[in-house]
Formats: sequence, C-alpha cells, structure tokens
Amino acid sequence: MGLEIEQNIILDFSHIYPEGIESQVKGLKRIDVSDISGTDMYCSEEAEKELSERISPYGLHGIHFLDNGNYHYMTRIFTDRIREPFALVLYDNHTDMQKPEFPQILSCGDWAGAALRGNPYLKQMILAGPEQSTLDEIEPELRKKLICISREEIEERKVDDKLPLIKMDLPVYISIDKDVLDRSEARTNWDQGEMPLFVLEKLLLEVFEHQPVIGVDICGECSLLEPLRELMEDEHVNKVTNDALYRFLSSMFRRFD
Repeated sequence: MGLEIEQNIILDFSHIYPEGIESQVKGLKRIDVSDISGTDMYCSEEAEKELSERISPYGLHGIHFLDNGNYHYMTRIFTDRIREPFALVLYDNHTDMQKPEFPQILSCGDWAGAALRGNPYLKQMILAGPEQSTLDEIEPELRKKLICISREEIEERKVDDKLPLIKMDLPVYISIDKDVLDRSEARTNWDQGEMPLFVLEKLLLEVFEHQPVIGVDICGECSLLEPLRELMEDEHVNKVTNDALYRFLSSMFRRFD
C-alpha cells in the first residue's frame, strides 16, 4: 500500500449529503461508493473488500462521514486498519452488539460486537448513550473489554464514576451515531436518544483532553425515502448539526495534534 493521505472524507452510499458540499468545505473529499452492491445494513464479503480498497489511500486521522446508520459497520472496516493497541469510544443510542442473524456477514446491528470479538488490537470499548435496559442485554462474553455509560448515567451526571475504569494510556478512535442525539439536533433513520449536542461536545472534549485521537467517524443521516417536506426539514436539521460537529472536531484536532 502506498503513502496514506490524511483527509476528511464523505462516504457517499445514498447521496444524502448536499451536492457540492465538498467543494464548499476546505479539506473535505467525497468518495462515491453508491455503485457498490451488497452494502445496505449488511455488507457482503465482496462489498467489504471493495470498500476497504476505496478508502485504502486515505489515513485514519481525520473526520469521516459514513452516511446513515445502515452503514455504521464502516467503523469496523476503518478500525481494522489500526495496528497498535487502541480504544474505541462509541456514542450511540444502540449497542450495535445484537446477536447476528448471519454471523459470517458484517452488519450495522452487530459490527461493534464483531469488533470486540475479532480485533486483537482493540483493548477497550467505551459505549455511551443506550438505555440501561438495553445495555443489560449485552452478552457476558463481550463485557470483558467493555465500559458502558448509560443514557441515565449521562442525564444524572454520573459519567465521572466510570473514569477510573478507562485506560487513559490508549489512543482512541471515536465513532458517533447521531441517533444518540435528541430529534431537535438530528434526524436519523433509527429511533433516537435524548442527548443535547452540547453534552455530546462536552463528552468529546473530555476524550480529546485525556487521550490521543486517531480519527473520528459520524453516521446517522436520514433516509431519502421520507416524504419530501419531512426530508427537507430533516436534511436542514442534520446539516446544521453536521456543520457544528465538523467545526468542533476540526478545532479539537488542531488544538490537540
């Protein structure tokens, strides 16, 4: 493999991102992957190989937009490229650790569990956002390297209670599913949590202040299949939040690099 380029990228699966946005935002590149079949919710072996090849010229350092939550498994494909011990910090309204219906196929519902089972460099995962009742359903075998921070603990400001359990000496990769946010801040194609954007930014700042950040990805766009009026409103809400997250994360990388 040749020299990797450090680049903020959009992975364009569904054409949900505004046309021409990459020409308006400095340092942002669009990679069109809409022609790859076998990618929606489940990722076939052939699709996984092609996606890996498409992103191979680009380094992990930067901000990666992954389209809607059906493609959140891209976090697994990105982090499989890390060749040093690391931690994954995941903000999500879901665990993404469902028991897979097809264990041999990468999916948006089980990619996090697959990463915990199969990535030897992943030493710890910090999962923040799901309700406690959902976290209680996680298989015991996955809990060995997992630190969970429930929606209730975030709302009750008990996050600090988990800090002693976090391995601060590890570099981290951060993955954000905007379905962790309240609907006033994001509109996604899955059910959502109630976190305000300013709380997410505060949690992100804590990570950047204490650990080196390898890269960040963001998913959680809405579906193009929505009725037109709803789609226009949802796209506007998401654009505002995507712009805010892009500015915030770009400033974090400049500040802490």
